[in-house]
Amino acid sequence: MTEAKAGNGNEKLVVEIVGAHNLMPKDGEGSSSPFVEVEFENQRLRTKVKTKDLNPIWNEKLVFHVIDVNDLRYKALEISVFNEKRSSNSRNFLGKVRVLGSSVGREGESVVQLYTLEKRSLFSHVRGELSVKHYVTTTVENGESIRRVNGSGGGSKKSKKVQNLSSSMAIQQQQQQQQQQQIALHNQNRGNQQQNGQGQRIMIPFFPNQGEIKPPLVITALPSPMPGPGPGLVGPILYSNGPGEFSLKETKPRLGGGTSGFGGLISHKDKTSSTYDLVEQMQYLYVRIVKAKDLSVSGDVVSEVKLGNYRGITKKVSLNSNSPEWNQVFAFSKETIQSSVVEIFVKEGNRDEYSGRVWFDLSEIPTRVPPDSPLAPQWYKIESRNGVRGGGELMVSVWFGTQADEAFAEAWHSKAGNVHIEGLSSIKSKVYLSPKLWYLRVSVIEAQDVALMDKGSGFVRLPEISAKLQVGNQILRTAISVANPTRSYSNPYWNEDLMFVVAEPFEDYITATVEDRVGGANDIGVGRVQIPVSTVERRTGDNPVGSRWFTLDNGNNSNNNSRFGSRIHLRLSLDGGYHVLDEATMYSSDVRPTAKELWKPQVGLLEIGILGATGLMPMKFRGGKCEGTADSYCIAKYGPKWVRTRTVVDSLCPKWNEQYTWEVHDPCTVVTVGVFDNARVDRNNNNSRDARIGKVRIRLSTLEAERVYTHSYPLIVLHSTGVRKTGELHLAVRFSCGNAVNMLQMYTLPLLPKMHYTQPLGVHMIERLRYQTLNAVSARLSRAEPPLGREVVEYMLDHDFHVWSMRRSKANFFRLVNVMSGLVAVARLIEVMRNWTKPICSTVFVVAFLFMVLYPELILPSLFIYAAAVGVWRFRKRPRLPLHMDTRISHAESVFPDELDEEFDTLPTSRGFEVVRNRYDRVRSIAGRVQMVVGDIASQGERVQALISWRDPRATFLFLVFCLLAAVGFYFVPIKLTVAVSGLYYLRPPRFRRKLPSRGLSFFRRLPSRADSLL
Repeated sequence: MTEAKAGNGNEKLVVEIVGAHNLMPKDGEGSSSPFVEVEFENQRLRTKVKTKDLNPIWNEKLVFHVIDVNDLRYKALEISVFNEKRSSNSRNFLGKVRVLGSSVGREGESVVQLYTLEKRSLFSHVRGELSVKHYVTTTVENGESIRRVNGSGGGSKKSKKVQNLSSSMAIQQQQQQQQQQQIALHNQNRGNQQQNGQGQRIMIPFFPNQGEIKPPLVITALPSPMPGPGPGLVGPILYSNGPGEFSLKETKPRLGGGTSGFGGLISHKDKTSSTYDLVEQMQYLYVRIVKAKDLSVSGDVVSEVKLGNYRGITKKVSLNSNSPEWNQVFAFSKETIQSSVVEIFVKEGNRDEYSGRVWFDLSEIPTRVPPDSPLAPQWYKIESRNGVRGGGELMVSVWFGTQADEAFAEAWHSKAGNVHIEGLSSIKSKVYLSPKLWYLRVSVIEAQDVALMDKGSGFVRLPEISAKLQVGNQILRTAISVANPTRSYSNPYWNEDLMFVVAEPFEDYITATVEDRVGGANDIGVGRVQIPVSTVERRTGDNPVGSRWFTLDNGNNSNNNSRFGSRIHLRLSLDGGYHVLDEATMYSSDVRPTAKELWKPQVGLLEIGILGATGLMPMKFRGGKCEGTADSYCIAKYGPKWVRTRTVVDSLCPKWNEQYTWEVHDPCTVVTVGVFDNARVDRNNNNSRDARIGKVRIRLSTLEAERVYTHSYPLIVLHSTGVRKTGELHLAVRFSCGNAVNMLQMYTLPLLPKMHYTQPLGVHMIERLRYQTLNAVSARLSRAEPPLGREVVEYMLDHDFHVWSMRRSKANFFRLVNVMSGLVAVARLIEVMRNWTKPICSTVFVVAFLFMVLYPELILPSLFIYAAAVGVWRFRKRPRLPLHMDTRISHAESVFPDELDEEFDTLPTSRGFEVVRNRYDRVRSIAGRVQMVVGDIASQGERVQALISWRDPRATFLFLVFCLLAAVGFYFVPIKLTVAVSGLYYLRPPRFRRKLPSRGLSFFRRLPSRADSLL
């Protein structure tokens, strides 16, 4: 036991630090080395350090001198818990407790009390409880070693060492005896403690080595980060990945209150959570504060909800009619509740002290389960600071519920307590809808009586007339009208189709301008007309639309040219038979046409439970901590429906447990789920762009119907330094099929709507329209609340999949090689049979060949039976896991650094001259080899054409003679005999063959090609 500062009196304040539970890890390795520091009347003492222990046990007594025991009730004890950092001789704050002197009793009357650690400031990260016993005594127990420390207690390191040594010796001698005394006092006073007056806080103290304490939560540490950017740079921390890091893992979560059984079926399902059967139940304490009346305060009024360390404050309401109304809901996660009561304080807006409160015992709060109606709020008397009721009434409702509660989406969550008020709207879960998009087709046919520009004196110029059309920020131009001897220059003719993307509601105008190019570069408008998009005719098929003449306004009434009635001939239509592509064709989540009357009925239902993520890569640093953190949320996109989960603040292992549903109209579509870091949570963050963490794609056609897939998907991101795993996303996916016949019929229908085939769009036009579609979608979603940034939309829609990449080119080449490997294997098999290295197999092969020649009608049935047999055999080894992003197929693990740097380069390039020259030389060498292959293929085709082109008259003469003789011979010889003889000749043993090329091959190679004409 340690004592501080001697005085004249005999009274001493004994603070017995028993232990702590569930402290916050602060050493960067998932643990802490805590110690307790107690300050009383400028006397400061501390316990010894417990290394690497989140549930430390001290059992140390700190003795303070009391000058005047009568003034003790006006003083306070400041008890702080710190984490000692050995390397830097500093410390981290773990929590504090403030004990009023009025609560300190006499020796023999006090018991061990459990205090919830509180924050030092708004941005402190604190959790856990501290068990403390404090009392006033006038005697010192025998056998206790007392060390007096003058001043503030511990001015030098030497005194601290002696103090810790004496404390540890006292603990070793009396630890067992003190534990027995504490347990006895606890059992003796438990009944009295539970019968305290109303309004008192009832908490069970922490006793070490007792079964009442729940086991601590085991947290797996993240892998050590590689050297990242310096302190002045901003960028993600990269991790090294071992083998198997990118694999898909099956999980067994407790979905809907049960477990995932065999084959993905849910067993022991909780009937009360039928609408949320793909997520784990999360229990919350909901507090709804509606309004107050008859308050005895003036000015602005706020209400504060306090539950342990968590505090939620309502908005300020002006007290004009003594009945302020808030109607706000607060949600506290049940797993983080550290108190037995919830208190609601009523305060004036500019004061810290409360004027009244209402409190509830958690054991008496009811539980609500949807579809029960919402709990009706009730009036409760407000209790003043002196314990007297009658300071007004507060309308409140308090209940326990899950994330299925209607109040969950709009509630203030306790884990978002450090988010500033402007950022609260950006952390809520929302559902977005893409705008309804149409293709606007404008056919520019011709113009009449265009007022041409004055030629000027002595200047002869042919007019260069073109038409420019603008819809919103989309601008397209026709080609310059070609001179026609049957038409004058003032009547240009174009007959070109221009396509635009417009969104409902139609608020834009079509601006058509006829321009004349003067001086080779300047386009001067000679006529202009504006047409509202809302007046354009809509069509659902390829039926023709009538054209119209529109009068042009040249904008110059004083000019003599104004006497001409210039006009332009246009054909306008909104084509609803197309599907407006906002995604890459290979990743499309919806292929329905724009016109709703052309939609097919839905064939199924897609349900996704976004459970959570683990091991996310730190994206930011907050509060001066060494370890990084993330404020992550998920975006799921399928068809026009986008869903956004709530943002889990300051967590690398967030849990969302939110479930969403989509209608499925085509099974051959893809759903995309992305994870992002919210940049709008921090008030001082100048970067408003949300950082991408990773995404997952799931093709619905690869899922079995009615099966629940619960897997952990690796989040893989390609960085300029290589491929990195940024975490794992836990999903539960179920694809339900309504009608199997309609589902199977979809496989026989065209993938895109009919109009894509009757009036197809060019590849370059599709890419341009897709970019305009991306702009329209991002502009609409960025105006929502909370907004979806353009960077999120671009990442989810794969806007850069068409950009050149050497790595992607290699991946596509080896994909092609893999597809052709089957034909190559057949060719090698025939070559082995032809070489007769295995005479028995070659003989069987020749017999089978002759059998097929004699009975050719069995060839196709045999092939189909073989394919069916292979398919049935492979059913046993069919893929059990859904597809996910494969780093091996993507060639992301074996890519060269320079190729990655080229892939992440901007367009136009931002690299230096030498780097660009080296890359250009490399592309030239690769293109040279491709050029040679293409030239050889072209030469072989030209030789085939040269057989009858008389380019080589002698070769053509020989070929024609051969054709005449072959026609006569094949007329008399049966085709079966011809095929049999040709096959036997080709399969003859090597001893009957020569190594020189055949005469026919030699003749073909001698034919000329146009390669001789190349420069």
